Amino acid sequence: MTTDRLLPLGEAADGAWIAERAVRAALLDAARGVRGVVPEPPRFRLADAAGGVPFPVPPGGLPPGPLRVSLALAALPGRPLPELTDRLRAALLRTAEESLGLVVAEVDLRVTELLDAAPNSPAPTAPPGRTSPPAPDDPAALAALAAPGVAALTDVFGPPVQHLPGAGLRVEVAVTAGHRALDTARALRTAVTAAAPGATTVTVVVSELR
Repeated sequence: MTTDRLLPLGEAADGAWIAERAVRAALLDAARGVRGVVPEPPRFRLADAAGGVPFPVPPGGLPPGPLRVSLALAALPGRPLPELTDRLRAALLRTAEESLGLVVAEVDLRVTELLDAAPNSPAPTAPPGRTSPPAPDDPAALAALAAPGVAALTDVFGPPVQHLPGAGLRVEVAVTAGHRALDTARALRTAVTAAAPGATTVTVVVSELR
């Protein structure tokens, strides 16, 4: 199991979480797409925790609530800093909402250096692929695999399908690139709830984007 944190995905009523590592990679890619910016990896913290959480928070997960994203950057010449940071903030918010489904309350940007030219950076390397566990032979697992956008069941944070006290279920999956993570989590919950009507809650963990 990993020590990576889980960030809340969507609203408290969605009962979904996503690996911080996956969010960091997606937002860093968005930041690198803004011309004139040399970004550092973003950091995340909870802006305000939601009250009355209806789903059990998974181990290593932040409670539901809007996030505050912080990112430090070096800036290249060519654009005024206010314009540059506005473009960067918009790119981060667009990726957080449209690609992932994160609720972001604020994006804090800090310009740490003014550069004369872009630094030579090594080409980014893709993280090593993870082997997906065999699909458990139970209706909840099969329903999860059939949900739109689910690439595979995973066991990064725990068993692929975990039975919780009080008849709850927690399902962990990888989401196919190009599918909005929150939409996939919602479709998965609907499918699993129908396949396992005795489950009192269905919590979704998105471990990675493939």
